[in-house]
Amino acid sequence: MTNKRTTDEMSLSDHRYRWRGFAALAMAGALVLGACGGSDEAAEEAVTEETAAAVEEVTSDACPSQELLDAANAEANVNLIALPDNWANYKGILASFRDKYPGIANPVANPDASSADELVAVETLAGQPSQPDALDVSPAISLEITAKDLWEPYKPCTWDEIPDFLKDPDGKWVAAYYGIMAIGTNTTIVKNAPSSFADLKKPEYKGLVSLNGDPRQSGAAFNAVVAASLANGGSFDDIIPGIKYFAELKAMGNLAGTDVTEASVIAGETPVWLDWTYNYPGLAPKLVENGITWAIRVPTDGVHGGYYAQGVVKGGPNNNAAKLWIEHIVSDEGALGYLEGGAIPARFEALVAAGKVSEEAKANLPAPELIKQIKFPTKAQVTAMKEALAAQWGPMVADK
Repeated sequence: MTNKRTTDEMSLSDHRYRWRGFAALAMAGALVLGACGGSDEAAEEAVTEETAAAVEEVTSDACPSQELLDAANAEANVNLIALPDNWANYKGILASFRDKYPGIANPVANPDASSADELVAVETLAGQPSQPDALDVSPAISLEITAKDLWEPYKPCTWDEIPDFLKDPDGKWVAAYYGIMAIGTNTTIVKNAPSSFADLKKPEYKGLVSLNGDPRQSGAAFNAVVAASLANGGSFDDIIPGIKYFAELKAMGNLAGTDVTEASVIAGETPVWLDWTYNYPGLAPKLVENGITWAIRVPTDGVHGGYYAQGVVKGGPNNNAAKLWIEHIVSDEGALGYLEGGAIPARFEALVAAGKVSEEAKANLPAPELIKQIKFPTKAQVTAMKEALAAQWGPMVADK
């Protein structure tokens, strides 16, 4: 398929490409005029060398490259998965991608899937047109994908503005956004909103507290256990206190078994739930529409932040469009889209320095003093915590 973008729809890099191309032609014309008094062959040789150099400079400077744009438009589709509309404003980010690249469809399969489900989809659909082209997974699952050599390394144009701790050094993945674990409460049902992990043990919350998934599969639930560990004397090197905490919460009847969805919150099935701060702004309009009041509180005893890894699937059916998707989510449009949803984009500091973040956008984020407390575990620590959960969550919590 040909590139369907009109002149008005071209990106800034395309305009730069064209302008510098015109400059190269003008340079060639000037050289021709200046060579009239000498050898025609010498003049033509000079023009050829200068024009070639200028064109080479234009081509290397355009990012994403015209070659990638053309190849992605020829594919005309990128298969995405597990991107709920309300998760970090993916509804808006998906729409801005379509606006920017109208010739490329971006369907999302199984929007509410877990990170583990994404990996299963890649493996079971391998070689099929419906195989996912790009993923958005927890650090624990990203390590599995790395071990299975399923990432296609790719470094987007904004690579240098992404902090080292939010990207794989070889370009296997980037973490386009991150957030903080919080306690959400439907205060229409539960009048006294809890503000700590200690609060969640109170008898008044019996049968009311929900995790957003199984921590052995879901990144959000995994990090809720990490946060609970930090709140109960544990660390990135010891997640067992977090597992024991939820074992106690279940034993006393406070931990419910329902996963958290927009429908479950609206229906009152999950009146107290643990999830990322960036999943609340997208839910707010629906709560207002249904006459529901709510409270969102970062636990005072367990401040914990986490990111998700985004990358291109090796051998996917639309490899070039997948790379363009990664370009988009770490571009200014993508980053500001995450901000609108309450997520902290990887390039936040660079955007602030460039004057591109409004005070209104900053208001969607957790308090600066909370953001400053965020620390991320190492790959080795994530691997160890994942192994501990796999071994202990069943006998200590799920199977009880």
